[in-house]
Amino acid sequence: MSMYTRLAPGRYQATEHTQGPWDPATQHMGPVTALIAHELAMTAPRPGLELSRLAVDVFAPVPVGELEVRTDVVRDGKRVQCLSAAVFCGGREHARASAWRIREAATPATAAQAPPPLPDATTDSWLSTGFGYGRATEWRFARGTPMAVGPAAAWGRIRMPLVEGEEITPAERLALFADSGNGISFALDFDTHLFVNVDLTISLFRSPAGEWICLDAETVIGPSGRGLTRSTLYDRDGEVGTATQTLFVTPR
Repeated sequence: MSMYTRLAPGRYQATEHTQGPWDPATQHMGPVTALIAHELAMTAPRPGLELSRLAVDVFAPVPVGELEVRTDVVRDGKRVQCLSAAVFCGGREHARASAWRIREAATPATAAQAPPPLPDATTDSWLSTGFGYGRATEWRFARGTPMAVGPAAAWGRIRMPLVEGEEITPAERLALFADSGNGISFALDFDTHLFVNVDLTISLFRSPAGEWICLDAETVIGPSGRGLTRSTLYDRDGEVGTATQTLFVTPR
């Protein structure tokens, strides 16, 4: 009962709990992004440096199967550090990521938005029952509904370990959910159109905490096959950052 099983350093077996909504043979990018964050956390760790930005470019759908995450240090410094990661399946590169860590220091904080209320448990919808990633997560909508077109705000938490026998961090929890902004705020009907993100950029001004992550998301579709999703990210204490996704849009 985990999303991944570790086979060797950097190598994993994906389970059915990573399945996405478009094709049961391919993974939702939320687990893949969280796995990238998991591997990056073990790459050249430096006390006092915290994940501040994670950008992922998706070259091809990631199969539900064996995958490898290769990481590297692009720039190593005492105050800022840049890392890279690439996801390979069967020798093919399916995704590439870059990450910035910034040193922690006492700074005067400006006021941040309070989080939407966390609703009581609700009846499961297709989001929590229809595919692997959905079944592996719990969702509670503070605004909108899983079946309604338009903006939405929803809280999520994972029901199982990301990697079997390994602890998941709050930053990895956030990465797991940040890719769902276009899924909860879809602007077109799932039955008539595909709207798949080709990237994900997470920017954080403070580290998240706790098991619950909230996305307040809105998707806009342009007139020429492209879309954009913008999500404000929260934990129980308030706003922590943003996520954006560029969408490829086409009729089915």
